[in-house]
Amino acid sequence: DDDEDDEVEAHSPAQYAVQVIDTMALHLPPEKFLKKVTPMVEACLKSTESSHRRAAYLVMAVVVEGCGDYVMNKMLSQMLQMVCQGLNDPSHLVRNAALFAVGQFSEHLQPDISKYASQLLPLLFQYLNKSMEEVDKNPKGVIKSHYALEMFCENLGPDILPFLPELMAYLLNVIHNCHLHKPRELAISAVGAAANAAKEEMRPYFKDILELFKVFLTASAEDKEEDKKLQLAAIDTLAVFARCIGEETFRPLARECINLGLNLLNSSSDPDLRRCVYSLFAAISTVMKTDMAEYLNTIVNFMFLSMKSTEGVKAHYKNESDCVTVFDEEEFNDEDDLQTDDGDDEEDYKLEGISVENAYLDEKEDACCALGELAFNTGPAFFPLLQKSYAEVMDLVMYPAVGIKKGAFSTLCQLCMCVHEAHKAMQSVEALEALKTMILGVVPRYLEAIRTEVDRTVVMTAVDSLQEMLDKIGQPVLSITGATDAILSAMKEIFTHKMACQDHDEDNEDEAEFDSMLIESAGDVLPVMARIMGGENFLPFFTSFVQDLLKRLKETSSTSEKSFAVGTLAEVIEACGSPVGSVFTNTLYPVFTRMTSDEDEEVRSNSVFALGVLAVNGGDGMVSHYTDILKTLFAVMNAESNPRVLDNVCAAVCRMIWHSPHSVPLAQVVPAVLQLLPLKEDFEENVTVFTCLMKLYWENVLELVPFIAQLLSIVVAVVKTDNIKEDTRNLLVEFVKSVKEKFPTEFGQIYSHLEPDLVTVVDTCINSVPTS
Repeated sequence: DDDEDDEVEAHSPAQYAVQVIDTMALHLPPEKFLKKVTPMVEACLKSTESSHRRAAYLVMAVVVEGCGDYVMNKMLSQMLQMVCQGLNDPSHLVRNAALFAVGQFSEHLQPDISKYASQLLPLLFQYLNKSMEEVDKNPKGVIKSHYALEMFCENLGPDILPFLPELMAYLLNVIHNCHLHKPRELAISAVGAAANAAKEEMRPYFKDILELFKVFLTASAEDKEEDKKLQLAAIDTLAVFARCIGEETFRPLARECINLGLNLLNSSSDPDLRRCVYSLFAAISTVMKTDMAEYLNTIVNFMFLSMKSTEGVKAHYKNESDCVTVFDEEEFNDEDDLQTDDGDDEEDYKLEGISVENAYLDEKEDACCALGELAFNTGPAFFPLLQKSYAEVMDLVMYPAVGIKKGAFSTLCQLCMCVHEAHKAMQSVEALEALKTMILGVVPRYLEAIRTEVDRTVVMTAVDSLQEMLDKIGQPVLSITGATDAILSAMKEIFTHKMACQDHDEDNEDEAEFDSMLIESAGDVLPVMARIMGGENFLPFFTSFVQDLLKRLKETSSTSEKSFAVGTLAEVIEACGSPVGSVFTNTLYPVFTRMTSDEDEEVRSNSVFALGVLAVNGGDGMVSHYTDILKTLFAVMNAESNPRVLDNVCAAVCRMIWHSPHSVPLAQVVPAVLQLLPLKEDFEENVTVFTCLMKLYWENVLELVPFIAQLLSIVVAVVKTDNIKEDTRNLLVEFVKSVKEKFPTEFGQIYSHLEPDLVTVVDTCINSVPTS
């Protein structure tokens, strides 16, 4: 029926059927489940009934969340081809369902879906233009198409650049000329998604975007609801630009944007508007940093008001029904004050609960999160407001709403890091004492929440915040008596499903996913603790975790479990060093070797990384395996097409060369390493690779000499990018200078064939002043 509502959210038998499929996809083994579902989908796609074809695309849309890994490894190309056909279906209901599937794919099949940009984006642009032409006939088509576009673009990164001119021309035209509010709102949001992907490459469009936004940003309280939504979208997108487009471009507008935000706060009581403005201030603080000092007192006081506000709070009494409560009755024990003297009516006025409108809860949460980011970004300028901020955030830790608790935990972490950075910069005794006091209050709060909170996402936030403090602040976090044992015991209990949040039997489709994510969060704590404690001190604890991780490396384990477990084992071994690594060589070496041939790219990548780490941290026993390890790595290289896996092969070999060059046949290995350069995706490994190659160069290793020209060509291409750290860049600059002097023939050979931009890079290197 072409007149039926095509929204998945509608209450209908079809909608419930989709929910059942969604739940099955989340809980059943993907291979068995999809083996049954796929033939049904294919049959429906061949049907002459539009409702059957639409059903097929809705099923494809909802299965990818639960079966994402399997779809990416086995079915992505096939399913994407089907969806692309749906975008050209004669029925708008089918096209809308196919667009919904594209949006779901873009959200749940990252990063693999982005590889199909050249196929998918032209189709989306074609559909977008068509949907705008028939916007009055098929408004939901416009909504679905913008949803698909936004989801897809946000995760594209630099791959969006070839499509950016056409995309921005379309979006700016919709914002400027469309007579309907909803498409304009969606287009403004899509501009933000494009900015997230394109970063500084959005500069050519920035001036035109600001001109279009001015009319929305200055909307008043008397405007229609639709105009207010455009205003919120414009403020949110402006915040994205503050983070993405570069300091040089945004800084000239920063003060104007702050004043705009303050005027809006002074003139509006809308919680959604206040929330957006707080997020804008947080984004601007990434640009202005300490220069924001003059505004901080005013801004933070607004945030305090939102954090303490009781706006939107409503009491519900017994004669009301079906109220959704945020607060339980036992948290409010002064019922007597709420009862009347009329005995007959007493029961009618018994307090049953308190509810808060969602907009006010969101405002509290965003105010709290923005406060933390302001503190971290403005550093010493925030110090006068630190004590009050800490007290206000601590008050929100026990707030009943989940989102606000999570915001409070994250912000406490940022406040502590703000003080730590100030102490490092100024060696301030006052800052050090403040940090000690805050850690004494914060770490026990985290541990209490980890053990007692029943919401997994709250516990996850507490674990992640604790991990970040351990990573960024280090030893001071463990200065509390018993903190080390308490933290590691808590992580162990998460691994063994003993926490309060893991003790529920309710049939919730998100439970298994959240439990897996919680265990991964706990796993991230282990390498940081190993680094702080030192390998030998961490060894007894690590021994107790090894079996918990190894059981996630079975053939039947999910891809995410295997990737997490092998990555965590590798990071802990790397943090602990060879005394600990050698204890587990016999156990881990065969496991890592086997996993390098796993069917999943991420698992292979992590396993290659793990094998390289074990090779240099597994003691003398591992050196005897170098020939076999190299055979394994080169077998992977010869069979592999995934760039990240190949980057990790390159880094693993370089680790082995660095650790024991005499155990590696350099004449055969060096050209293989250079063949894999420059790195394509895992740029963190540039440190490993170039530190190794520069060591060979400065030690005059003969096997490198025939490849000096090739290495110089690679180095020149890498130096001009943002893919290397400053220390590595300095190493490479000195290499370029040295090659010019020691190998003038090779230097001249490369220099004479360089593109003009690379000639400039080389000249800059040669003329640079050495860093101390």
